[in-house]
Amino acid sequence: MSRFLTALPVALALACAAPAALFAQTTETPPATEQEAAPETGAAPKIEDQLSLGENADGTPEIGKPYTKEVVGSWEMRCIRGEDGSEPCQMYQLLDDGQGAPVAEFSLFRLPEGGKAAAGATIVVPLETALPQQLTISVDGGKARRYPYAFCNPVGCYVRLGLTADDVATFKRGKEAVITIVPALAPDQQVKLNLSLDGFTASYDKSSVIDQ
Repeated sequence: MSRFLTALPVALALACAAPAALFAQTTETPPATEQEAAPETGAAPKIEDQLSLGENADGTPEIGKPYTKEVVGSWEMRCIRGEDGSEPCQMYQLLDDGQGAPVAEFSLFRLPEGGKAAAGATIVVPLETALPQQLTISVDGGKARRYPYAFCNPVGCYVRLGLTADDVATFKRGKEAVITIVPALAPDQQVKLNLSLDGFTASYDKSSVIDQ
């Protein structure tokens, strides 16, 4: 079980805001010409690929690079500065196994008014998760809701869920949510992850409306 609990690396920030980047792209590549030989398998990486270009030492956010703008309660406000001056932000929380080992990630953003869902969220769990059992969420011991997995990539498996206005209100009133997943190697067991709702209302009000 410990191998399962430590299987998740830190996923890409703002996965919800840019879901297309999470999918592998496949394109047809024309055959190499005589002037353009195919690279040799196992060739050493270019020296340029091993060099760091650095970052702003004064902490100024760089365009297109995600960063944590502030921490509100148990939530990080993860933002990306755009070339047009925009700065979309979403709520983010890293979930651990109770002993400090990261297991899952939860990120949330608001949606435009008028739809069935008031907010969207992405949950990333380890690859060694039983997908047919799906994922469940309950708040303060209330009735749990079940959500399917959307896809998996080398980072982990993703649940992309919508929260209604009633769901958001429940989160705002609550103290803690419990996310339950099932390990693929131990389908008779459950892994329960605690999602703190401390600061949820304040961070929710600061999160951006993402119109995808």
